[in-house]
Amino acid sequence: MTSKRQDHLIISNIVKKNSRVLDIGCADGTLLKMLKSKNNISGQGIEIDHKKVEFCLRKGLSVVEGDANQEITNFPDHSFDYVILSQTLQTVSRPKWVLNEILRIGKHAIISFPNFGHWLCRFQLFLYGKMPVTEDLKLTWYDTQNIHLCTMKDFFELLQDMKLNSKEVYGITRSKKVIQSNRNILNIFAAHVVLLVEKSN
Repeated sequence: MTSKRQDHLIISNIVKKNSRVLDIGCADGTLLKMLKSKNNISGQGIEIDHKKVEFCLRKGLSVVEGDANQEITNFPDHSFDYVILSQTLQTVSRPKWVLNEILRIGKHAIISFPNFGHWLCRFQLFLYGKMPVTEDLKLTWYDTQNIHLCTMKDFFELLQDMKLNSKEVYGITRSKKVIQSNRNILNIFAAHVVLLVEKSN
């Protein structure tokens, strides 16, 4: 099982084989299915959309239907090796609280999100004075589920404030090329960002 999404491919390379994984906002289960096939994980998902949950169940995946903000409180500490928020962090109502919770129930967090600091977003704001519409931010501001858009720089400041470490950082360009560079370069040229996050020792 493969995925066309570059962030999914990066995540599959981060997750170690035979791990316990929770995918929050797992959608139709494409990532979970790929991780089970490629990495032999023990996986579980949380998804709020009933139709997408049905897709997951038909694929033989273990998925809970519900709001992640409520469901994650039901998991005991250290239940998982990895908790994944793939293009989900910017849609939750309390990102900082969610980060705390997923690093309570998981040893590692894998976060991916569209980078609002990307040069095309800056260009559209400067040129048109309007909220950007790009391949990673496809919908207009009034139709999008994104309620907490941030730049990569914003996210690193949040990690510093929460005393969390980013162990691995990957940028995905508009041409789907994966890049690893210093944070300032990534904040300009990465349309999408994937990070492995852990608590500080």
